[in-house]
Amino acid sequence: MTRDLRTARNGAILTFVLGGLMCGSITVRLPALSDKLGLSEASISASLLAWSLGALVTMQSMRGVMTRFGSRSILRVAAPLCAVTLAVLAFAPSFPLLLVASVLFGLAFGALDIAMNAQGAAVERAHGLPLMNGMHAGWCVGAISAGVLGTAAIAAGLSFTTHLALIALVSLPAALMLSRTYLPDPAPEHEETGDGTRRRMPPVVYLLGVIAFCAFMVEGAVADWNGLYLRNELGAAEAVAALGYPIFEAGMLIGRLAGDRVRMRFGARNMIIASGLATAATFAAAIASSSAAIAVPAMLLVGLSVATISPVAFSLAGDATTTPGPAIAQTGALGYAGLLLGPVIIGFLSDLASLRIALGVAALLGVLIAVAGRFLPRSGTASAAPAEAPRPEAAAAL
Repeated sequence: MTRDLRTARNGAILTFVLGGLMCGSITVRLPALSDKLGLSEASISASLLAWSLGALVTMQSMRGVMTRFGSRSILRVAAPLCAVTLAVLAFAPSFPLLLVASVLFGLAFGALDIAMNAQGAAVERAHGLPLMNGMHAGWCVGAISAGVLGTAAIAAGLSFTTHLALIALVSLPAALMLSRTYLPDPAPEHEETGDGTRRRMPPVVYLLGVIAFCAFMVEGAVADWNGLYLRNELGAAEAVAALGYPIFEAGMLIGRLAGDRVRMRFGARNMIIASGLATAATFAAAIASSSAAIAVPAMLLVGLSVATISPVAFSLAGDATTTPGPAIAQTGALGYAGLLLGPVIIGFLSDLASLRIALGVAALLGVLIAVAGRFLPRSGTASAAPAEAPRPEAAAAL
């Protein structure tokens, strides 16, 4: 491994860490945000929807943008913007201004997330080995750090505003320093065919988008509603409720650190099917419990079960064409709708029934992941082999 490749790999991982820290810092303090502005669960859902819509607007446009500019250029703009808009969100003094700040953060986050996954795929190709689970493990480290820092901030009596402003203040220079580490993307593939029509993505890209949608909806349900569920439904103290998310992320971290080796041994298709079934079983057990003493540790198993689904989906999407960026953008636009819109749907369902019943949707999504995984080809998911660096596990990955 050359020094430049090692630097690029570390830079990509740290970008995932930074993204997890910023987003996790918001989600772990949602109860404090609710108290600060006197928001109901429906109002929290509306602010999450504003975040979602901002991110989806960006994500829907990323396929063409990725083709033109590449992940390196986009990350150099999007990561610092996430830090700036996080500070804007921290100081929002009213619900209407919170909605505006949420949209702005969502716009920056949408670009960051798609671009860092595309950068991860570029680094993965340059190495010639499966590395995407390790990249996403960086997100878990950031999210766990956010949970631990959030618990410490609660114990120290820091307000929502002060806490998020400090996170933004640290994140901005970190984003600027990381901008020097990124690899250039592969030469862009022409998006138009000889007759002037737009080149279609392979069908597997859209199937992987559905799988990613379900996986991210499960992740989003835990990230955005776990704290309120533990506090409001099970009567846990806020500091205890805040621990559910980092424990979930700890399970994700363990799963992702081992995920690349497991994929090489059992194949991506089998891995996705088994992970979907395990997600359904563990999430059902978590929401069926009547005590936070059971539900909080159960989050570790949920995280372990769902951990590798989205990284493998992105990795396979990146292999589906000779240029990973646009394919990842297409899969990401579908997949992140689950992360961003799913919690909003759960919030509105909780108003109609209860939060416990609404969260049951996540268990059903695990079953859907397993069913969709059976439609993945047993081998040869990619329609075109990577031109830059063939994968050692290509023949056995599925």
